[in-house]
Amino acid sequence: MNTNTAAKKGNASDKAKVNSKNESAIYANLNELRRLKYAAKGFSFTPNQPANSALSGKNVSKLRGRGLNFEELRHYRPGDDIRAMDWKVTQRTGKPHIKVFTEERERNVYLAIDQRMTMFFGSSNKMKSVIAAELAALIAWQISDSGDRIGAVIYNDQQTKIIPAKRGRQHVVNLLSEVLKKNHELSIDKSAQVNANDSESFNKMLATLNKVSSHNGLIILIGDGHGFNDKSTDFIKQLRQHNEVIACHIFDPLEQTLPKMSQMIVSDGVQQIQFSSNNKTFQKNYQVEIAKQLDSYVKAAKKYRIPLIEIDTITPVEQQLRKALGHKTSSKSATKSETKLGPVSGENR
Repeated sequence: MNTNTAAKKGNASDKAKVNSKNESAIYANLNELRRLKYAAKGFSFTPNQPANSALSGKNVSKLRGRGLNFEELRHYRPGDDIRAMDWKVTQRTGKPHIKVFTEERERNVYLAIDQRMTMFFGSSNKMKSVIAAELAALIAWQISDSGDRIGAVIYNDQQTKIIPAKRGRQHVVNLLSEVLKKNHELSIDKSAQVNANDSESFNKMLATLNKVSSHNGLIILIGDGHGFNDKSTDFIKQLRQHNEVIACHIFDPLEQTLPKMSQMIVSDGVQQIQFSSNNKTFQKNYQVEIAKQLDSYVKAAKKYRIPLIEIDTITPVEQQLRKALGHKTSSKSATKSETKLGPVSGENR
């Protein structure tokens, strides 16, 4: 092999690596999601949380754990706990009776994974939709290892896919494969075909969760919260009556503060506008509008004592999740991705 041939092969290999990095920043990769099971360590969703965890403290409710299941009603025996006495049956029969319970050793955990066009946005590292898939993978692997059943409601602008709660690693792989299908359906070209109603798709997902979730389950919302309205609050209230709910809010820094540029072009894949973001009034109005979109979402979370975990598109997901749950992160996991993308958006602004 001559030097020129070797150089050409080397350049081709480098280009392939770059393309692979760019591809994984735009679309989730099943191999990457499977590898995240090795990073799903050092955190949990059990009642015992570190003091600085987002799931502990005065402002949020503690997780219930697995609860108890009623097993039988029997006569009282010396040494039985009097707190388990069934006074109605005792009065009716004239003999003391107690209720016997067994500990429920597993629970259903449902992930609500947002793969709508509003998630197909990333300014410098990864798309929000990819971050949602990675976060779902981390949580699914951890829940599976803890012995609980894991299920999902995966939704986009038109469809809501239900994955029944089951145990096992193969089930997690199957779940993540379904996430991948929805993730790879996203594209700028599709934005022209989608007549998106964020509130309709969001509320359809919440209604589905209310149907599939049982008592004492754990619901984890993974998405950007777009489309939350008064009707959504009613669904959240119903969910919260019998289940624990955690909200993971995924956002991109560019969504919160526009970079100051004399000329900025923004496109939704169909139309585009050009403007100057140096204007202070424009910057202020933009931030007020963004805050208004998420205001009802944040208020509902506080009202119903739902922990709200902020996840951005820049820092590695596992590092952010461990930090939010009060655990230390290693220096290796703190290394940011070197992949850079130009601003790409599939949503109307």
